[in-house]
Amino acid sequence: MEAHGIKQPHSRRRRHGIRNYTTSHPKSSYRCIMAPSAILELTPSAVPEAAPRHIAPNNLISLAAQGKICTAFGIKIIPGGEIVQIAKSAGYDSLFIDLEHTTLTIRDAGQLCIAANSAGITPFVRVPHECGLGFMQRVLDGGAMGIIVPHIHTVDDARRVINVSKYPPLGHRSISAGFPQFCYAALPTSTVQQEMNAHGSTVFIMIETADALAVVDDIAALPGCDVLLVGSNDLASEIGTLPDWDHPDFIDALRRVGAAAKKHGKLMGIAGLYHRPDVLTQVIHEFGAKWIVGAQDVGVLQAGGSTNSKLLRSL
Repeated sequence: MEAHGIKQPHSRRRRHGIRNYTTSHPKSSYRCIMAPSAILELTPSAVPEAAPRHIAPNNLISLAAQGKICTAFGIKIIPGGEIVQIAKSAGYDSLFIDLEHTTLTIRDAGQLCIAANSAGITPFVRVPHECGLGFMQRVLDGGAMGIIVPHIHTVDDARRVINVSKYPPLGHRSISAGFPQFCYAALPTSTVQQEMNAHGSTVFIMIETADALAVVDDIAALPGCDVLLVGSNDLASEIGTLPDWDHPDFIDALRRVGAAAKKHGKLMGIAGLYHRPDVLTQVIHEFGAKWIVGAQDVGVLQAGGSTNSKLLRSL
């Protein structure tokens, strides 16, 4: 077009990598894509069609529904979003973000979760022992799609976790608004509650104490308990079989957890046995485990670095 004799160039938004989102992606897609100039124009009453209207994907739930396993990469020392992209490109389905045996902060966890949800690799966060119920809720509010709670001993321990993680009627989680799981979109509270309870607050009860193993069937029966996660090292230590991963008592413990999960329609997970693929094969195919935690960032870096340094010194 021309104005006062000056030729104005046509706007070619695609040249700058911006295109009409609504024509190239279904509305149900979980994406946060918009032109920078449009960010300040958004209000709850004027949300564009491109805004996400559904929660981020929960790969554990979707894969388990198909009878498939969900793999997890452990993050213990790296707080940057780069590790999320690396785990995604490596082929993992989810993340095990560890705040128990680490110096990572709740802020680090939140940023990792936001990056993971955007990348389509589902983030689950293990909280520290006796961190407080309020801390658990903050982890979920910060973007985690599920919470992993260690050192459970009793049914009441598990029930308290559910109460702070699930909205009514499953629990008593406090209601808020503006969640990264929805790209902070303005949504009806009823929608947030329903989708969070179903997909955005997966409760992992760790079975890693002899006490929890003794009442694993009762824990699995609790509404809102979604996953029974075996902490292999602590459980083996508690029942006196560490480090014999082939010990009949340890294998029987794994069998009991799998049976309880199957009986009550819950999922079984396993952590700490990535170095024993033979045992993992049994846990998956005989006991029905669906969430499999693999190596952590620190182990992968150390192993890769060790291999490379030996190669260089051999030249």
